[in-house]
Formats: sequence, structure tokens, C-alpha cells
Amino acid sequence: MAIAAAEAAAASRQPVICPLCERPIPPHAKSSRHHLVPRLKGGTNKGTVRLHQICHSAIHARFSEAELARHLADVEILRADPELAAFIDWVRTKPADFHAPTRLTKERRQSRKNRD
Repeated sequence: MAIAAAEAAAASRQPVICPLCERPIPPHAKSSRHHLVPRLKGGTNKGTVRLHQICHSAIHARFSEAELARHLADVEILRADPELAAFIDWVRTKPADFHAPTRLTKERRQSRKNRD
């Protein structure tokens, strides 16, 4: 009886929606919390959003912590970025639980190489 009640309650809940790609995040899908202002830049208590892991990885593959803190601390601003918008258009065609490894952009790889 308790199992049936728990299943009914779970079925009636609205799925979490990824604010970046606007696809549902199923309970079994890889997901994580994105700090709108990176923790390293003082954003520990400034809000987070739940994203698909692939969406979260795409953000961090394209932008540095400083860029995120200075200019991209809002989901709407992130969605408006042309490079990220292309990713969003692509990922929207995938199933809600789709995940694939994300690589750093060529520019980010080069800048990391120059730092080291």
C-alpha cells in the first residue's frame, strides 16, 4: 500500500525542467547544480539551478569562472550567447536523458595550455 502511494505521489509531481535547454530532467538522468555566480568568485550563497549534466558541462567548456561571474550570471544571458545557443539548438533534439562527454572548446584548450 505504501509503495503504491509513493508511486502515485511521484507520478503526480511535475518534472524538473532544465532552464538552459528547457527539456525535462528525468530522475535517472545525469544532472547537477550550476552556481549562477561561481563559488570561486563569491557565489556560494547566490543561487543555483539544476541542469542536465551535458548542459552544465557545455557552459564550463566554453566560459571561464571569471567570464561567468562578470557577464553570464543569468540563465537568459547564457542562452543568448551565440555559441551556447547553437549547442542548445542541437541538444534540444536529443532525448531528455541524453548524455555525452563534453570537450573544451579549442580556444579554452589553448588558453589553458598557455597558462601552464
